Amino acid sequence: MSTYFFHSKRSRSHSRFFYLILCTVLVCPMLLFTGCQNTTGTSTATEKEPISISSIKLNTAIQITIYDSQDKSLLDDCLALCDRYELIFSRTNENSELYKLNHRISDSAVSNQTIETQTTPYQVNGTTNTWHISEYLAALLSEGLDITRESDGAFDIAIAPLTSLWDFTAEDPKAPDDADIQKVLPLCSSDGVTIDGQDITLPSDDIQFDVGAIAKGYIADRLKDFLVKKGVNSAIINLGGNVLCIGSKPNGTPFKIGIQKPFADRNETEAVMDIAGKSVVSSGIYERCFKQGGKLYHHILNPQTGYPYDNGLISVTIISDQSVNGDALSTTCFALGLKDGLKFAEKKGVQAVFITEDYELHYTDGFQDEINVTDVES
Repeated sequence: MSTYFFHSKRSRSHSRFFYLILCTVLVCPMLLFTGCQNTTGTSTATEKEPISISSIKLNTAIQITIYDSQDKSLLDDCLALCDRYELIFSRTNENSELYKLNHRISDSAVSNQTIETQTTPYQVNGTTNTWHISEYLAALLSEGLDITRESDGAFDIAIAPLTSLWDFTAEDPKAPDDADIQKVLPLCSSDGVTIDGQDITLPSDDIQFDVGAIAKGYIADRLKDFLVKKGVNSAIINLGGNVLCIGSKPNGTPFKIGIQKPFADRNETEAVMDIAGKSVVSSGIYERCFKQGGKLYHHILNPQTGYPYDNGLISVTIISDQSVNGDALSTTCFALGLKDGLKFAEKKGVQAVFITEDYELHYTDGFQDEINVTDVES
């Protein structure tokens, strides 16, 4: 296992919403919050400038850049797709399908609605605890349940009763009372949940799902499907740090994706990877965090204890073919810790880099044979 050592350490524990991945595309240095409309470096007079759009969607900053098309309507269509999927997967939006499933709101009158409109679950036969849900929610929950079971509950999508207690976006966030945490812990288990097609059976009325750890990856994959169907072969989808590359740059060279320095500004990287046609997703303790009583609390919660994981890791980055896999595995491998997390990533056939508290990089076997990575000197 190869390692690199960091040359600086920082601590800005009150920083929130720091995105773990930023794109450093040579033909177009990407700024996460601004459109990228000008090319530099290797561009020629005959090359078309990429088109890009930035917005706040899915409770994060997103950016979509297309390199081989000038059809700006594709960008607007991608934003519209984000809105539609948010109306399915949001845990807090009272109009979303997931919210209605979590709160057992049934309406058979709208059971035939599609993604083009609002989706609403309904009870099968009107009385059982089996619910008919959209194919999109069924697909995402199935992905989450698979990872939940493979990780022996280190990752569990039925963690909503716990995540609802922790508000990392509050003006002055605080840890919940321990009594409240202990009360909801028995509810944070997806044991007994089954999905058959679009029918999900819930063994308890208390089960509630939170798909925040996998939804952005799933949505990124769907945006890629849409763009590829429209003939796009060179693009970057960046959903708040979930980066999915479609192909490579128009000249055939890979995109440059940087791994952000922990607790540093978003334009500071520790290493840069050559990526083509793959997803890069990270989970880390500095995405959403706060300090209380001298202790750092972050958003990656242990469903067994109710508190953030404290296992010596700062972040985990997953490189995979599908973004939904990278999204789920980045959180899962973080939860499992360095040793077991590396084994799990290798078992799942993805490449990963773990950053430990000593700011050392740990790679899965074969990482540097498959992916060209360059250390960035500070």
